Amino acid sequence: MTGLWQDHGRFASLLNAAFCDSLAGAGPQHAALFAQTSFLNRLAGYITQRTIQARSQLGGKTMRVDISMTVETPGDDSDIDLLTKEKPKTKRPPLYKVLLLNDDFTPMEFVVHVLERFFGLSHAQAFEIMLTVHKKGVAVVGVFSHEIAETKVAQVMDFARRHQHPLQCTMEKED
Repeated sequence: MTGLWQDHGRFASLLNAAFCDSLAGAGPQHAALFAQTSFLNRLAGYITQRTIQARSQLGGKTMRVDISMTVETPGDDSDIDLLTKEKPKTKRPPLYKVLLLNDDFTPMEFVVHVLERFFGLSHAQAFEIMLTVHKKGVAVVGVFSHEIAETKVAQVMDFARRHQHPLQCTMEKED
């Protein structure tokens, strides 16, 4: 473990030296700023493109790090702004409710078994949902992504058919 940290320290020193060399022609304002700020702040707010390549021998392998940074010559305004790229926000997939429908022929014990087996519910939770289905005619068993909901509906319907029960299971998009 110590050897890894020593290699890491040597690599960090080499990288720091590469940064200082790249800023050597930028003037004393930038060199002082570079020395006083954190690593991330040093990379932020620059405008002219440069690539620094640092190589270090770690464990017999050559490691190459390419870091792009830019240098801004401050005019009257000497503060440095952080330049960021906005990442596009990914949209969450729509969710679907899996519904279990009541019928007059499927035994309650079978419904409880289906809920335990395919939806991972405890016996008490499965019994409670089975009673809701029995009293109200329908109950939401779970909310899943489209593919998972579709698979659960198919599994329940197939299992009910194999056991010759008319149990109905459907899915609908959640509001």
